[in-house]
Amino acid sequence: MRFDTLVAKVARAEDALEAHERRIGADLRQLAQSWKAAWTPGRIVVAGLASGFLIGRAEPLRAVARGGGAVRIVSLLTSVFASTRAAVAADEADDSARNVDAVAGVMTDRAAPTDAAMAAGERLAHDYLERVAAAARQAGSTREP
Repeated sequence: MRFDTLVAKVARAEDALEAHERRIGADLRQLAQSWKAAWTPGRIVVAGLASGFLIGRAEPLRAVARGGGAVRIVSLLTSVFASTRAAVAADEADDSARNVDAVAGVMTDRAAPTDAAMAAGERLAHDYLERVAAAARQAGSTREP
């Protein structure tokens, strides 16, 4: 074969490959569109119910749930983390309350502040303490700040 013939053959092969790539791309786009169109809300609910049933019937998961080892450990770690976080939040609230009392004591030792300034300071301290106490309650604390 001559060189010109080989170059023409390679060019035809490249053109055929590019055409094939374009067809595959169009097919994939069509598949994606039809896949998305097929998932109607009703089908999603049916698929969820079916998969939930199958997972519930799986023997390995039932054994884990019966033994409860992993579930118990996760539950224990979660409660330890929540109680530690609540204790830290309660301690911070207690420290903040002491700081507010100390600042109020220092302010009374100095020149008497205006009533508006005292009210604003008390309001800010009260709001801060409420936020810290709410965070402690949210974390599961039974301890009052």
